[in-house]
Amino acid sequence: MIELRDVHKSFGDHAVLRGVNLTIPKGESMVIIGGSGTGKSVTLKSVLGLVKPDSGTILVDGEDVEKAHRDTFLSHFGMLFQGGALFDSMTVWENVAFRLLRGSLKRPKAEAREIAIDKLRRVGLRSKVADQFPAELSGGMQKRVGLARAIAADPQIIFFDEPTTGLDPIMSGVINDLIREIVVEMGATAMTITHDMTSVRAIADKVAMLHDGVIQWTGPVGEMDAADDPYLRQFITGSAEGPIEAVR
Repeated sequence: MIELRDVHKSFGDHAVLRGVNLTIPKGESMVIIGGSGTGKSVTLKSVLGLVKPDSGTILVDGEDVEKAHRDTFLSHFGMLFQGGALFDSMTVWENVAFRLLRGSLKRPKAEAREIAIDKLRRVGLRSKVADQFPAELSGGMQKRVGLARAIAADPQIIFFDEPTTGLDPIMSGVINDLIREIVVEMGATAMTITHDMTSVRAIADKVAMLHDGVIQWTGPVGEMDAADDPYLRQFITGSAEGPIEAVR
């Protein structure tokens, strides 16, 4: 469903991606791990077409990202943003139905509201939340609203950007379980970027370790702990000793 072939991207003299090669089969949940500043977000934005690589090719369902018709292309995606990214001036249901109220996916307002309430229920929120504003909700509830928005248009591909950032361990577990259930239930292809190893173990089918602009290791999540790659080993154990230099 998603394929990156020798993707390079630099910003000025700083090379972020130095030849990323990665394949994510249809219906699979891929989690990309790596330290801060290793290029995880640039990789995700490149797949979305928000960042144009300097060289290399990115295919989504066999179509070159750079040649795709933007509205049609983006209609295949859903995304859960790191900070929630909810619109404060809109009610919860309007946030969830944002894409259903405009553009190529536009639905009648009553239908969009009905879909939004159904998606809110799917993530464990009652219908009465629909007419509240994001500021009236807890951080965990806001994250659920963000997840409901990500799946509102029944996308083929869902991106998760640090899905448990800012949440306590219990709510992080709830969100991880929801993500796993929904991805499997929808048969969607998922691409997650995170440094939270609990999330990795909960939602990944496969894991890719990104460091110094390249994929250092990739494989099934069940093989991760036994892998002998020194970069992966240092990252998952959190050791200060190893090939990854800690910024001091």
